[in-house]
Amino acid sequence: MSEKKNKNKKISLSEVATAAGVSKMTASRVLRGEGGYSESTRALVMQKVDELGYLPNRLATVFAGDKSSTFVGVSIPDLGNEVFAQVLEGIDRKLGLFGHQTVLGLTQHTQKAEEEWIKTVLSWQPAGLILTGRYHSARATEMLKAANVPIVEIWDLNSSPMDTSVGINHFDCGFDMGRYLVGCGYRELGYVGTSHDTANAAATRLDGFTRAVEGGNGHVSKQLCLHDTANYYTGYYGTEQLLAGTKSVECIFYQNDAMAFGGLQFVLSKGMSVPGDIGIAGWGDLPIASVLPKRMTSMHVPHLKLGQTAAEMMLARLSDEPVPVCKDIGFHLIPGTTVRRADN
Repeated sequence: MSEKKNKNKKISLSEVATAAGVSKMTASRVLRGEGGYSESTRALVMQKVDELGYLPNRLATVFAGDKSSTFVGVSIPDLGNEVFAQVLEGIDRKLGLFGHQTVLGLTQHTQKAEEEWIKTVLSWQPAGLILTGRYHSARATEMLKAANVPIVEIWDLNSSPMDTSVGINHFDCGFDMGRYLVGCGYRELGYVGTSHDTANAAATRLDGFTRAVEGGNGHVSKQLCLHDTANYYTGYYGTEQLLAGTKSVECIFYQNDAMAFGGLQFVLSKGMSVPGDIGIAGWGDLPIASVLPKRMTSMHVPHLKLGQTAAEMMLARLSDEPVPVCKDIGFHLIPGTTVRRADN
């Protein structure tokens, strides 16, 4: 019984020092890597750390001013969107290689939630912040400017960022898709997506898409922006709503591939052929797009690379190395077979 209680007991630094036969100050210096001790002392202290299972309170160490923070705050809208999950994986993997830990914040696509998270995470004295999106509330912007920490804004490329930016030009991305679909002969097009306060680069893509379609003598006859998560089901019922309101749509462009997959399932359930009766185009080139019976027409964006690049820019800022103000990671169109070809 007493042995079980011992195993669950939180080990203190004093106990590590006693076990190693050194002072608490010496044990502390070893753990902080400050020097002033022999290699044999360091080895003995670290041996006792492993044997006793001591876990240093790194947050308290940072607050005490003894060590630079290893925390990097990372905000994304939600984890339900596979796109942001891939971006986060890229960030966390790269930062972890250099001894940094991510402190995740989910903003739920609202500036208010982002503002509250920024207020909280700044109280933890992070080394830096990686924020999804380029638009923040006035109060959040004020706090970020006063924090004096490196900031990387990701997702929607910003040529005049608060500090640095990495992402893509979403207007150009939407424009390229619109131009491609008009080039395939479509004139009456629809759009199904979502609408939110923050990280809504999809709205910028829609602007570019609409501009290209109208410039090519086409028309975006129906736009549906739902206040919901951009997932399979939203694409399914969004397509149902869009087609119920208009019968003239020849092709639908979706906010992402997950929604496009949902839309594809809806039109197929109604006996419509793709691309014979209607064209379907997604965005993001998610893994699901490549394993469908028909290759989804989409736009490839290297989401994992985006996260890794953001982490690399953060690491460079933390090391006072030169870093570009903004970095475009690029995109390219995947023609697929869910829209008709230009020569058909």
